[in-house]
Amino acid sequence: MRTLAEISNLLNDLEYKPADDLEDQDLDFKEWDQHSRLEAVAKVIELAVCMANGGGGTVVFGVKDRVIGRGNAILGIPPEIDRNSLMKQVYDSTDPKISPEFELLPVPEGSGRLLIMQIHSGNPPYTDTSGLGKIRIGKDCKPLTGTIRKRVMAETGESDFSAELIPGRVETHISPGAIEAVRKWAEKEKAPEELLALSDSDLVGSLNLIKNGQITRAGILIFGKETSLKDYVPNYRWTHLRMKDDTEYSDRTDGNEAIIIAIDRIFDRIMADNPLTTVIHGMFHFEYRRYPEVVLREGLMNAFCHADFRIGSPIMIKQFPDRIEMTNPGGFIDGITPENILHHGPVARNRALVDALLKLRLVNRSNLGITRMYKEMLIEGKEPPNIDEVGNAVKIILKGGEFSSSFRAFVEEESKLGKGLGIDHLLILRYLAVHREIDTKTAAYLIQRNERNTLDILHEMEHDRRFIEHGGSGRSTYWSLLSSLHRIFDLSGHPDGDKRIDWEAAKASVLSVLRKRRGTKEDSLTNEDIRAITHLDRYRVLRLMHELMEENDHVKSTRKGRWTRYLYQTGDA
Repeated sequence: MRTLAEISNLLNDLEYKPADDLEDQDLDFKEWDQHSRLEAVAKVIELAVCMANGGGGTVVFGVKDRVIGRGNAILGIPPEIDRNSLMKQVYDSTDPKISPEFELLPVPEGSGRLLIMQIHSGNPPYTDTSGLGKIRIGKDCKPLTGTIRKRVMAETGESDFSAELIPGRVETHISPGAIEAVRKWAEKEKAPEELLALSDSDLVGSLNLIKNGQITRAGILIFGKETSLKDYVPNYRWTHLRMKDDTEYSDRTDGNEAIIIAIDRIFDRIMADNPLTTVIHGMFHFEYRRYPEVVLREGLMNAFCHADFRIGSPIMIKQFPDRIEMTNPGGFIDGITPENILHHGPVARNRALVDALLKLRLVNRSNLGITRMYKEMLIEGKEPPNIDEVGNAVKIILKGGEFSSSFRAFVEEESKLGKGLGIDHLLILRYLAVHREIDTKTAAYLIQRNERNTLDILHEMEHDRRFIEHGGSGRSTYWSLLSSLHRIFDLSGHPDGDKRIDWEAAKASVLSVLRKRRGTKEDSLTNEDIRAITHLDRYRVLRLMHELMEENDHVKSTRKGRWTRYLYQTGDA
């Protein structure tokens, strides 16, 4: 890929040669379609796929490619073009997902700015969501035919940034402090004794972090000196902010040490505002913190392991008075979404890094880290983590919330009876403690399972465990907690329980908005839009819209999952 400085220098050559002569395998110049925004965005998506299949590269938008003279060639892009919107459109329109970086380059000609799209190398073949694709071959984007697709899959194999080799002698990159920190963590997590007994150099080698006498990027991410990390993973860094509110912070610390040292530093900073409290509930003595230690460790490890270190954004930890936000650059990969993350199989963006940490027992092979975070929050009566994709990043939000000693004691008593509660039970119980009732569709969305499996779980909780009871019948069946359990751990005072308006009034409000929007450019509503209108949570919005569509044939849904949109249609639409 080309830097902005390199591109600026190349633009001077336009005085005596056309942009076409400056193009290469990893560089393309394109004029922006000023007449049709849809066509312009479609071209961006096409070129993102083309470059990704060709090994990555840079596309400069706003330059005419067959004329001579800067003034003739540099036309620029319209002022209303938004980089974040473009990035989302490319991401949503490609398969597998492509996460480009967009930069703006000021120029004196044309509209005054060029748009630079940076495409990292990845794991081709890529297509758009309709299955069409091109591949960069020399200076051209050629159709990704079956023959070429087969060749790409055979020749390129998997691309792992963390597995790439770093020049220089291995020992010049290794930090004794990082080695010590890793040994300490691994011993605590009961890593194999024979592994920990190895010398420092043998330990690094046994983790497949040295190949052909050179260390991998994963090796310096785990064991490296800060100087080596700055030189060979220049985008790797972290920031911890103590936030006063959404816009101001009182304290900031940044770093780029090896991962384990970094996590230890951030953890210590968080724990300074995470005091230990003891609560006595009957025969139980509970010690708890606003944020369980294991949740913090798992969240931080997740952020560092799954970061895309090719992107120029830090791993960001914001500590608010009521919540902690952990954000890592790089969106979800290989089909993971917020709606399936609990049960999706393990996938790794940085496979060499994760494989080494697996051997050290610092991460879990079975993708149990997320489930563990959920469970530790839920057993204390707190909200589960909110994990979402925000632009080209993944954000985990941990809400402090109030500790529920009655809920925690209930979980403990069930465990002593040999009836340990799984993540499905905990999610449904906590939801019902706050919201009073749940239907099958909402429960399925909540626990991220299909409706058939969800029904089995609900029936088991009703007939075997005697936690819930059902009302209604057929498609209108719903479940609620037994009154005895509500008295034990009622969480209806939780803020979620206060954000409720009359159910029928909520449907009427949504229906009114949909009718008003019919025929306009913004004719549909998302789950998030409806939450803003009704003050219901996303699960109850699903139930509300399910009922509304059954009652009113004009209310329809488009697409599925997190991209579902609702609109009002009539026969003359």
